[in-house]
Amino acid sequence: MSSSPPSAPFEICVKASITTPNKLGDCPFCQRVLLTLEEKHLPYDPKLVDLTNKPEWFLKINAEGKVPVIKLDEKWVSDSDIITQILEEKYPSPPLVTPPEKATVGSKIFSTFIGFLKSKDPNDGTEQALLSELSSFNDYLKENGPFVNGKDISAADLSIGPKLYHLEIALGHYKKWKVPDSLQSLKSYMKDIFSRESFIKTRAQPQDVIEGWRPKVEG
Repeated sequence: MSSSPPSAPFEICVKASITTPNKLGDCPFCQRVLLTLEEKHLPYDPKLVDLTNKPEWFLKINAEGKVPVIKLDEKWVSDSDIITQILEEKYPSPPLVTPPEKATVGSKIFSTFIGFLKSKDPNDGTEQALLSELSSFNDYLKENGPFVNGKDISAADLSIGPKLYHLEIALGHYKKWKVPDSLQSLKSYMKDIFSRESFIKTRAQPQDVIEGWRPKVEG
């Protein structure tokens, strides 16, 4: 365990923008790790990787060619679940731990969002499935919020926030759909997270989110 920040910034490989040079791309898992680093006030040096044309140096450190990948103790580590867990153990302050019983809250939102986004049939139940997940998340926040673990932001929020950002932009663009006004707690939650300094600093540009989902929608 170490609570003092590292002497050199963490090297982290993240997706590069496909619309604008030298900007962050639209990977919610990369944003989750960057948010964790930001919220823990840990210095980092992002290496932007063009995933459509992966450079040799990147494939050398990560043969799978996936992002995010971060250098921890001289080893390259991939997978946002593993990375955020290691960062929490090594730098426990400020704590971002989500209690195990709350760790799966909202966890099905992303898959139901993708189902609805890709759907071509308005009567296939995918919109209903998403609404049902969003409603139960809204009810949970109403009782236990404003965040998943109460008054303080935790790892769960840093995972859900980027996915809700994608949901809002992609469904707004491709389906002209938005989160219903009746889900007031969820709407406040999104507003709170999206307006955090850490989020503004690490979010993708809307046009990147739109382009990122295009193959899934039109493919």
